[in-house]
Amino acid sequence: MESRYNPASLEEKWQQTWTERQLYQTPKTRDRPKFYALSMFPYPSGNLHMGHVRVYTITDVIGRLKRMQGYRVLNPMGWDAFGLPAENAAIERGIHPAKWTYQNIAQMKQQLERLGIAFDWTREVATCSPDYYKWTQWIFLQFFNAGLAYQKEAAVNWDPIDQTVLANEQVDNEGRSWRSGAKVERKLLKQWFFKITDYAEQLLNDLDQLSGWPERVKLMQANWIGKSVGAYLEFPIVDDSSEKVAVFTTRPDTVYGVTYVVLAPEHPLTRKVTTPDRLAAVEAFIQEVSNQSELERTADDKPKRGIPTGGMAINPFTGEQIPIWIADYVLYEYGTGAVMGVPAHDVRDFKFAREQNLPIKQVIVPAATADEKAELTKAYTEPGIVINSDIFNGMESTTAKGEIIAHAEKQNWGKARVQYRLRDWLISRQRYWGAPIPVIHCPSCGAVPVPDEDLPVQLPEDVAFSGRGLSPLSQLESWVNVPCPSCGEPAKRETDTMDTFIDSSWYFLRYPDAQNAAKAFDTQQVNDWLPVDQYVGGIEHAILHLLYSRFFTKVLRDRGLLNFDEPFQRLLTQGMVQGLTYKNPQTGKYIPSAQVNASDPKDPETGETLQVFYEKMSKSKYNGVDPLEVLAKYGADTARMFILFKAPPEKDLEWEDADVEGQFRFLNRVWRLVTEYAGTTPAKEVKGDLSKAEKELRRAIHTAIKEITEDLEGEYQFNTAVSELMKLSNALNDADCKNSAIYTEGIKTLLILLAPFAPHIAEELWQEIGNKTLVHEQSWPTVDLDALVVDEITLVIQISGKTRGTLQVPSQATREELEQYARESEVAQKYIAGQEVKKAIVVPGKLVNFVLGK
Repeated sequence: MESRYNPASLEEKWQQTWTERQLYQTPKTRDRPKFYALSMFPYPSGNLHMGHVRVYTITDVIGRLKRMQGYRVLNPMGWDAFGLPAENAAIERGIHPAKWTYQNIAQMKQQLERLGIAFDWTREVATCSPDYYKWTQWIFLQFFNAGLAYQKEAAVNWDPIDQTVLANEQVDNEGRSWRSGAKVERKLLKQWFFKITDYAEQLLNDLDQLSGWPERVKLMQANWIGKSVGAYLEFPIVDDSSEKVAVFTTRPDTVYGVTYVVLAPEHPLTRKVTTPDRLAAVEAFIQEVSNQSELERTADDKPKRGIPTGGMAINPFTGEQIPIWIADYVLYEYGTGAVMGVPAHDVRDFKFAREQNLPIKQVIVPAATADEKAELTKAYTEPGIVINSDIFNGMESTTAKGEIIAHAEKQNWGKARVQYRLRDWLISRQRYWGAPIPVIHCPSCGAVPVPDEDLPVQLPEDVAFSGRGLSPLSQLESWVNVPCPSCGEPAKRETDTMDTFIDSSWYFLRYPDAQNAAKAFDTQQVNDWLPVDQYVGGIEHAILHLLYSRFFTKVLRDRGLLNFDEPFQRLLTQGMVQGLTYKNPQTGKYIPSAQVNASDPKDPETGETLQVFYEKMSKSKYNGVDPLEVLAKYGADTARMFILFKAPPEKDLEWEDADVEGQFRFLNRVWRLVTEYAGTTPAKEVKGDLSKAEKELRRAIHTAIKEITEDLEGEYQFNTAVSELMKLSNALNDADCKNSAIYTEGIKTLLILLAPFAPHIAEELWQEIGNKTLVHEQSWPTVDLDALVVDEITLVIQISGKTRGTLQVPSQATREELEQYARESEVAQKYIAGQEVKKAIVVPGKLVNFVLGK
């Protein structure tokens, strides 16, 4: 045993020991209750950052605690390994995506092992492995066979120079390609979708089951699903009795105020309704809009642009002819791809109508005024009284909604409808590094699923990466051209790969049965371990990843493969790790801290005063802290303790070197405390009644057990749990009974309570005090409530409301006894001797106040 705390040697020793003892491999028996602790798996970028350290440390503490509490724990790890960065690396570095990815995985795994995270590495998965994506493809076919996977045309980002499809992240904020610099166009391609909208109502309603989720995350999901109750209405096109403009509205009570309708430029009716004299202008406008991103078209701060088609529709409620326009702010993918313009009662429509000199017709007025003649200066969007609406005049607008829908249904003009903001999930990616979609296109049979026995459809390795032209897969004829599995005629493979969200939407189902070569997972195994008891990850995944995972779970349940509705019982969204940041407010440049005098922060080039603030760690902002440097200097236990102590897990954490030093000093104090104890021979058992010092120490021990257990089982207040460890350490250090068996109880309890937080030092010190078993094999201590009972309390003595001193008295003393103790004390006698005591006020457990006469 070294005389000083040496983190590096302890980490190497105990990580090897835990591996040899298979300490963290998941038990296969069901003799204990289960606990599935899961961190969101990372993309293998090659280097850990402090955000990784935080999320995995949090999950690790929870998992270690549950093992010590007698649970069988599953805490697995894997890699979200497909995706665009690997393909970009192939283009830029001339290295195959697989080689680059597996190098990064090996590097990050080694870094993670240094942290002492208790992952069960026997269940490791990598989504880019054929052993994994075989089952991703099989799951796709489950969706296909259930009628939940289909193809339709959808817009993509198209680089006209490189002749390739671009991901959103490959388009800059000016709408230009990341490589060629060309202005990106919008192009329609036939793509694959999942019918998530079929599950919209379930996904919304089942949020009520998620009592262990943060309310803000549930609200974000509900808003993304975006349920709207309203009406589907049809506006016949003049001179074309067969065609109608269909709209969805949540405000059918305003339909008599419709003065125009607007189509998305991509709408199939756009060219049909356009008059010959307007055709050239409409075509030019459609081309111009096709070069805009969805964000550019819909942003609130962008002007709304549109032009008339020359076509006219009929408002069936009024019989009036109204113009048909097209505008950039209407998207074909949303709703029906058309909207009714009610400028008097919609803010956007009002602005558009004013700019385009379109009529504004008011049909609702405030109930208090009901003034039909007041000129509108802005849209009136509140409920009120219906006017200018034929038989519905005088109704409250909320009542009129239902009446107008009923009228529309009776006249065959429309019907009630529930609509969702949620759109079907576009899963196609025109890239190489993803799971190939297991479909073969046959001229005779159509889209034919690849037979199960032919899975996986493996990614070919002999591909060229240029970043230009179509996907590398589509250019490999030997891979593309195959016979149809159904009829045997020449056919072609689907060359799109799947969105990487597909891989992460079911990985938690693979972990319980990760080595299964015959199935995606064994249903019995998955039903045993799922749902996940505690899921930990970033708030940035609060919508899509969690929504898609919930969708997958429900579909696979409906296919008879699962018996639960929701994948994650409890969710913890940890805050970001922020670093001290220096920025020149004049130039917008970030300055590395190494170039700044912290006491007088100035730009080293210009001398201008810098802004100093905390911001999410980022290479581009020069405010990151390398976890490996922290581990090298302080060790994994210190890094873990700081991460847990600095802030509650859901809050952002501000990195402070001084606080890291503070945790290192604390662990050194624990080291000295325990090693000094190890050199003594305290009593092995308590003889007779406990002394006052022993009672106080035992109370401190069991207070720590109680508080730390509550902190780790409730809202995961790791920071206050670390504070309690510090209090117990101080109590042991100050104890006046170091030769007592109670002191031994305190030392052992401190190490067991410390073990989930700082596993390496706790394990080493546990052995140093003579134990042969591992500290992580010990049972979590339970609180002795009797030990918390206080024998004496401190009673405050006041004279006429002024505190004059204190007195130790029995905690069980009655009111009368408290008054007597106080009256007879030296503190009180000094003031009341020979004086008239008009009244004695006794507050049990707190104070006695003697009110003196004048």
